[in-house]
Amino acid sequence: MNDRFPFLVALLVVIAILAMYSLRSTHAHGPEPHKEPPDRYQVELAKVRTIVPSDAFFAVIEEPFVVVGDGGQEAVESFAASTVRWSVKHLKQLYFEKDPDKVITVWLFKDGDSYRKHAKLLFDDEPDTPYGYYSPSHKALVMNIATGGGTLVHEIVHPFVRANFPDCPDWLNEGLGSLYEQSSQRDGRIIGLTNWRLAGLQEAISSGSVPTFEHLIVENRDGFYDNDPGTNYGQARYLCYYLQEKGKLTQFYHAFFKAKGADPTGIKTLRRILETDDLVAFQKQWEQWIMKLTFP
Repeated sequence: MNDRFPFLVALLVVIAILAMYSLRSTHAHGPEPHKEPPDRYQVELAKVRTIVPSDAFFAVIEEPFVVVGDGGQEAVESFAASTVRWSVKHLKQLYFEKDPDKVITVWLFKDGDSYRKHAKLLFDDEPDTPYGYYSPSHKALVMNIATGGGTLVHEIVHPFVRANFPDCPDWLNEGLGSLYEQSSQRDGRIIGLTNWRLAGLQEAISSGSVPTFEHLIVENRDGFYDNDPGTNYGQARYLCYYLQEKGKLTQFYHAFFKAKGADPTGIKTLRRILETDDLVAFQKQWEQWIMKLTFP
């Protein structure tokens, strides 16, 4: 026992020294502290600044977008705050929980010439509308802002629909977008107002050429854009407008979202929210109501 005691003591001392060294070593040379990834908005802002074609462009972050334009810093900042920020806040209040999963750049071109020139230069696009469009593939809203901010609000709706309701049918996607082309506030909430689409819709109602809601929503679900008799946007918009004015639009959107698996077009939910099984009879009442509207 006595002969072994010094050996045991020495062994314990060695173990203690190794443990202390290991502790110091781990503390000094342990894993690198966690580093946050670069802010995705700053990354996109830096990327935008590398591709702008001239010093005339100014860019600013307005979450969940980066806003860039060639109309001067004051104009870009004004649209970012008064149009983008305002519409995002109010649209999320009524409909959307999630922001788009990718940072989207809002390009505000100062006039029609700049719009067409830069759509081609930056995206190899030739716009088929003088106002603006949303390009998911380029993560961009491309605007001729000289036509006003209405189209910008319209197009802001689309990436939010894509993020929150990817199976949303075209009639509702465009109905909501078109509704907020002309918008304001009521009781702290965004509302659509009557707009320039009203005259064409009233003319079509007078001539009896507006398709049934069954056709718009169900039969034309895969051809909203290609099979448009000239009334699809107006009909979809003013159906949304009617629902809004009756206090049912937000209710309809969320009820349809929940029922989308069993009701992919929304027609069943629409009947339920309108409390009718006869959409033909409803359309006659709706058309009479539409004919009493005015713009401006």
